[in-house]
Amino acid sequence: MAGGGGGGEGDPEFQIAPMIDVLLVLLIFFMSITSAQVLKVDKNISLPVSSNGAKKENARGEAIVNVRWEADKRQAIYTYDDKVYTEMPTLSAALADAKRLNDRAKAGAGGPEFRVVIRGDREGNVASVTRVMNAAAEAGIADVSFSTTNKE
Repeated sequence: MAGGGGGGEGDPEFQIAPMIDVLLVLLIFFMSITSAQVLKVDKNISLPVSSNGAKKENARGEAIVNVRWEADKRQAIYTYDDKVYTEMPTLSAALADAKRLNDRAKAGAGGPEFRVVIRGDREGNVASVTRVMNAAAEAGIADVSFSTTNKE
């Protein structure tokens, strides 16, 4: 194969600019595919332990609702998208908006349903988780999952 232009004079130069371009493209690619849901997880929640838990599929739209139990106040704190919700109708409206946006983005794709993942604190009571389930039902979301861990 014939090389393009120029004589055989001198050493070939290593060009750094194309390498930097490739590196920046790869960096942007990996930053864009990184899950933003890691930021939606409340680290102060102690998840319940379940040895039978199954790993979730990540190819579907979901809303993660954190239910943190404050034992000293004997109440649950509900957070979704870094916003604290004290009233369940406002949480239900936010979940309905998220479902609507997801359905609009996947219009005609026929993919899996939108779901709500409840990250309930193991010290909390059942009523606090039931409130989130009811809010999801009012938002028209039938698929509800619970987040657990498989070790202490």
